[in-house]
Amino acid sequence: MGRTATVATCALNQWALDFDGNLARILKSIEIAKYKGARYRLGPELEICGYGCSDHYYESDTLLHSFEVLAKLLESPATQDIICDVGMPVMCRNVRYNCRVIFLNKKILLIRPKMMLANTGNYRELRWFTPWSRARWVAYSPLLNMHVCVLCFPQETVLFGDAVLATKDTCLGSEICEELWAPNSPHIEMGLDGVEIFTNSSGSHHVLRKAHTRVNVVNSATAKSGGIYVLANQKGCDGDRLYYDGCAMISMNGDTIAQGSQFSLNDVEVLVATLDLEDVRSYRAEISCRNLEASKVNSYPRIKVNFALSCSDDICVPACEPIQWRYHSPEEEICLGPACWLWDYLRRSNQAGFFLPLSGGIDSSATACIVYSMCRQVCLAVKNGNQDVLADVRRIVNDETYTPVDSQEFCGHIFTTCYMASENSSQDTYNRAKLLAEQIGSYHINLNIDVAVKAIVGIFSMVMGRAPQFRVYGGSSRENLALQNVQARIRMVLAYLFAQLSHWARGMPGGLLVLGSANVDESLHGYLTKYDCSSADINPIGGISKTDLRSFIQYCMENFQLTALRSIISAPPTAELEPLADGQVSQTDEEDMGMTYTELSVYGKLRKMAKAGPYGMFCKLINMWKEICTPREVASKVKHFFRMYSINRHKMTTLTPAYHAENYSPDDNRFDLRPFLYNSTWSWQFRSIDKQVSNLESKEGKPVLEDVD
Repeated sequence: MGRTATVATCALNQWALDFDGNLARILKSIEIAKYKGARYRLGPELEICGYGCSDHYYESDTLLHSFEVLAKLLESPATQDIICDVGMPVMCRNVRYNCRVIFLNKKILLIRPKMMLANTGNYRELRWFTPWSRARWVAYSPLLNMHVCVLCFPQETVLFGDAVLATKDTCLGSEICEELWAPNSPHIEMGLDGVEIFTNSSGSHHVLRKAHTRVNVVNSATAKSGGIYVLANQKGCDGDRLYYDGCAMISMNGDTIAQGSQFSLNDVEVLVATLDLEDVRSYRAEISCRNLEASKVNSYPRIKVNFALSCSDDICVPACEPIQWRYHSPEEEICLGPACWLWDYLRRSNQAGFFLPLSGGIDSSATACIVYSMCRQVCLAVKNGNQDVLADVRRIVNDETYTPVDSQEFCGHIFTTCYMASENSSQDTYNRAKLLAEQIGSYHINLNIDVAVKAIVGIFSMVMGRAPQFRVYGGSSRENLALQNVQARIRMVLAYLFAQLSHWARGMPGGLLVLGSANVDESLHGYLTKYDCSSADINPIGGISKTDLRSFIQYCMENFQLTALRSIISAPPTAELEPLADGQVSQTDEEDMGMTYTELSVYGKLRKMAKAGPYGMFCKLINMWKEICTPREVASKVKHFFRMYSINRHKMTTLTPAYHAENYSPDDNRFDLRPFLYNSTWSWQFRSIDKQVSNLESKEGKPVLEDVD
C-alpha cells in the first residue's frame, strides 16, 4: 500500500426537508471530491433531511424519504469507488437514532448511531433521538426493521452500532458533532486502539467569537496522541434562527492542514487534503505514555474494507503542509454571518426584497449595513462565476437578463428603507437616515405619521372623554408611555403596509420582508414596545449586543466608505418618541432604561451564561465592580435590572425571529427557556441581597440602613 491518503470533507447549505435539493448538493460534493482525487468523502450531520427538522423527526415520512434519498445515492455512478459517509435519521427496532451511514460501491458498510446527543442551548436532540449506549458493540440488523420495506436495497442486513473501518492501508473512526466536545470523546480511545483518521460530521451554528474554540478543540484532539481529524459542517440558514457557518477543516497531529470558509454563498464547498499516514505513525511512536495506555485499551470491532485511501505508487504525491488558521474579527463576523443568513432567507422565502424602517440610529443603520453587505456578497459571488446565486438574483428581481455588478445598484432593486417622522423626530435623524440610504443605494421613502397618530389618539379621546398628555405637558407616566407606544405601533402597521404594496405602487412584482432592528440588550431589558416597528418578519441584529453593533458601525464606516455612519455613531441612542426640547432630542435610551448598554451586556452574560439569579449576580458584581460601585450601589443596580427584566419578559413571547449570535440571547422558548410571568418583587431574593449588604457595611463600620433602595 501507499503512504498518502486523500480525504474530502464538505460544508453543505442543506435545507430542512428539501430532499431534492439536499440530494443534489450531496451528489455534487461527492463528484467534486472524486474529481480532486479523494477516496473518502465526509458530509455534515443529518445532511440528507437537514439538521433543523425539529419535530418533523417524529414523522415516519422524514425517515422514509431519507432512506429513499439514500437509495438514490447508492445507485448513483458518482458514489462508486469512493467511501461515502452521509448523515440521516434511522429507526432501528422502533428506536430513532441520529446516524452516519457509510457505504462503498452500493454496499452499506456500517450505520453508526450518535452516542452523545447535544441537548443544551439551541439543541434538543434528546427530544427526537436516543443516544446509542453500547460502546464497542455492533450487530447485524435487518434493513426491514429500518422503515425501508418499500425500497429495494442491494442487501438485507447491515452492521449497526459502534465500530471502526479497517481499510487496506489505515483505520477510520467516526464521531458525530457533540461527541468531539464531550470530556470522554470517542476519539481518545479510538486513537489508543490504532484508529488513525477521525471523522466528525457536525451541525454547529455560528456564535460570535466561537471559531477559535472550535478550531482549538479539533486541533487538540490530535495534539496529544497524533492522528488525522476531518470535520464537516452544515452551512447557511436551514429554516430557523441559526446560521451554520461551515468552517470544514482537516487537522493532523495538532496542526491545521486545510481550512474551509466560514461565510460564503456557495451551497457546496469541498475541502480535500492528501496526508502522509507515516507522519501519524512517527508522531505516535515517541509518545511513550500514549503507547502504554494503548496496550490496555479495549478494542473496537473492526469492519474490514477491501479498499484503500492511498495508491500503491504515490511516492511522488506531495502531502499537504500545515497552515495558519485565518480568523474573522467580530466585526467581520457581524458583517458576513447575518448577511449570508438574510440571503438564504430571502431566496428561500420567494420574496422580492427587504423593507426596513430606518430611524437614523445605530440599530436600524446596522441592519441596513448588513443588507448592504449581503448585496456586496451577492455581487462578488456572481463576479466569481456562481451561477446558482445569479439564478436566484434573476428570480428575485424577476428579470432573466439582469446581472448584478454594482452593490448599490443591486441594493436599489431589493431594499426599501423608510424614515417615519413624527413631530418628535429631529432634523438630525432625518438627515442621517437620508444620507445613509443614498450611500448604500436603497430605495428610500420619507413619510410623516402624525396624521395617523392624532387619529388614533382622537378616537380614544372621543370615546373616553379624556385626552392623554406627554409628561412634559403635565401628563402621568402612564399617559406618557401610551403616547409613545401609539407612535411605535403605527410605524409597525405602516411598515407592513408599505412592505406589501410599495413594489406594487412602483409597478414591480412581489412583496418585501420586514426587517426588525432591536438588539439583544434591548430585548433583555424589554426596552421596546410590544408590536412596534421592532416587530418584523426577521431580525438580523436581534442576537447582537449594542457594544458589538457600535464596533460594527465603525468597521463599515472604514471598510465600506459610508461616511454617513460618522454622525450616527456619535449620536446618543434615542427612541425619539417624546417631544423635542427647543428642536433637540431630550430623550435617550440609557436614561429611559436606567442603565447603560455596557451594564446590560454584563447582566445578560451573568444571567444566562453564568446562570446567576439576583443574589448570585450581586455576589459576582460586588467583586467585578468593586472599584466603581459600593455594595449598596451594586444591589440597587441588580434589583433594578431584575425588576425590569421580569416586568418585560412577556415581550419575548412575541419577539421577532432573530439571527442567533450571542450566548446570552433572551430568545423565548427556543434558546432561553424561562417563564414570562414573574413575581417582579423578587422578595426572597432581594432580602438575601439586603442581608449581605448589611453584613458588608457593618464590617466596614458604616451605618446600616433599613432598605437598600
